[in-house]
Amino acid sequence: MSHSELHADVTDSATGETVTIQTEHGLYVDPKALSAHLPALSYRDDALYMEQVSVDELAKQYGTPCYVYSKQAILDVYQAYTDSFASLDHQVCYAVKANSNLAVLGVLVQAGAGFDIVSRGELMRVLAAGGAASRVVFSGVGKTYGDIEYALTQGIGCFNVESISELTLINEVAAALNKRAPISLRVNPNVDAKTHPYISTGLKDNKFGITHEDALAVYQQAADLSHIDIVGIDCHIGSQLTEVAPFVAALDKVIELIHSLRDHGIELRHIDLGGGLGVRYIDETPVSIDEFAEALLPKLSELGLTVFFEPGRSIVANAGVLLTQVDVLKPTEHKNFAIVDAAMNDLIRPALYQAEMAVIPSTLPSDGIDTNGTKPWDIVGAICETGDFLAKDRLLSLEAGAVLAVTGAGAYGFTMSSNYNSRPRASEVMVSGNNHQLIRKRETVEALYADEILWQDK
Repeated sequence: MSHSELHADVTDSATGETVTIQTEHGLYVDPKALSAHLPALSYRDDALYMEQVSVDELAKQYGTPCYVYSKQAILDVYQAYTDSFASLDHQVCYAVKANSNLAVLGVLVQAGAGFDIVSRGELMRVLAAGGAASRVVFSGVGKTYGDIEYALTQGIGCFNVESISELTLINEVAAALNKRAPISLRVNPNVDAKTHPYISTGLKDNKFGITHEDALAVYQQAADLSHIDIVGIDCHIGSQLTEVAPFVAALDKVIELIHSLRDHGIELRHIDLGGGLGVRYIDETPVSIDEFAEALLPKLSELGLTVFFEPGRSIVANAGVLLTQVDVLKPTEHKNFAIVDAAMNDLIRPALYQAEMAVIPSTLPSDGIDTNGTKPWDIVGAICETGDFLAKDRLLSLEAGAVLAVTGAGAYGFTMSSNYNSRPRASEVMVSGNNHQLIRKRETVEALYADEILWQDK
């Protein structure tokens, strides 16, 4: 491959930097241009750093595969949300499902965040990290009696109710505990978020929420229940949204419903707009938090309600990377495979969502693009599935033993990992300035079957 075979495909409109170069052979992601858009990453003398720490040093000390998160990058995005909506009474409720490590949660507790959870286990994590249940909203379509009972005894801030049967069950549990349960209804506005169908949540075909047309009647039903306290309204339309228009469309429908509720004597205390703001993985151009706020603030200011947000991905995705080492290079006549020590059990987004995530080297060739050694590689794991890949047709100069960083891996990385093929889950590390700390030990194979019991004939 020669330089003449390259041609610019995507250029960043703000900086003019070429982020990706597409050829007939594959995709070249410019590591330096990409890292300029990732707050915690930078190249120094062609070596990749997370904050002030060398990625190679982290890989050497903690091994690979390993997730690494920047404390400052997490805090910066959280602060951007709270600053952008400072003119309103608001609460940023971090979506725990994006990354539930106790250290990540603890950093956000200290910053003053609230939390959005979807299970009893996530609530227990928030409490273990020092969070207060009163600053937690409990979402999710399948809350059980035990989930509701535990949340009420801990003083949950609000249940986001997704069905009439759930509403009835919450009232039943609250009555048994002689408590009033704070609730909001999650209203499904049937707004197309224009995102991947697996992460769209606001359409009538999705399992989430109560339809906009039925919401008033369900609120009236809730008002008649003995142990229900109506406190708000909730709406969440999907994830990885890169435009503000779907948020505005959903908000307009929710505002319409709020006015109707007021006309029927039902006054709310808060409006919860959910999460879903997208991030830049390679060359996407998502709306900024400031632009998001600018579009919504005029409408929200008129309501006079406390505003909740449930960001997850946008807070942690680009605060994290997955480090992996190249174990085997397998060039063939039709495909070149770089087999790494991470796999789909560690990071399932590319296989599950066809997600395109950048893969950049920990050390750059001194002459930039290596015209002799650069080839299109499929970055794959050792799992016995054809769908086991982290990236396809990436133009890289590779050798066995090289360390690669999969960027944008702070969200829905470790939390969606598994032990498929009896593979231990990766370690997790947090970096702050020039300090770094192990925040989850790598699992051992023995731990995977420690709770299993051999059958014994009687």
